[in-house]
Amino acid sequence: MNATARAIDALNEGFGRLIAPLLAVITLIVIYDIALRFFIGRPSDWAFDVTKMLFGAHFMLMSAYGLRHHAHVEVDVLKRLLSRRKQAALELLGYLIFFVPFIWMLLSFGWAFFERSFSRSETTYGMMAIPVYPVKAVIVIAAGLLLLQAIAIVIRAVQALGKETPA
Repeated sequence: MNATARAIDALNEGFGRLIAPLLAVITLIVIYDIALRFFIGRPSDWAFDVTKMLFGAHFMLMSAYGLRHHAHVEVDVLKRLLSRRKQAALELLGYLIFFVPFIWMLLSFGWAFFERSFSRSETTYGMMAIPVYPVKAVIVIAAGLLLLQAIAIVIRAVQALGKETPA
């Protein structure tokens, strides 16, 4: 089981490192658009839509990486006072009550959202008709990566429950 958790960590670590430089691409596009406004007096027809979609994709695809590195918001003031065994039990309970239903909804609604967009060949409304469905597919991919990272966290929590004996 520990090998599975390590493989999931490695997958999300690699994926996060692959996606992180997308922020530099977004920055370059924004700088390009600002330069056009400044020098020509008119922004590009595509930059706003592309940066909006790329930022959304970046945010979603980095979520599992963030979960892996505990970069999410967590109120652990009281949790730190508990033993590791009780922390693991609380973590398991939290994932079962909150995370699993959230991921189920994200996967099911995200898939329907993507499928509808793909079937209609949905594009942006601006002068440049940029396809939208690839970005909507990111919702499903991000949910899958989050689910995998949650599995790794649950594996570690179960292992922590088995290590210590109750006092």
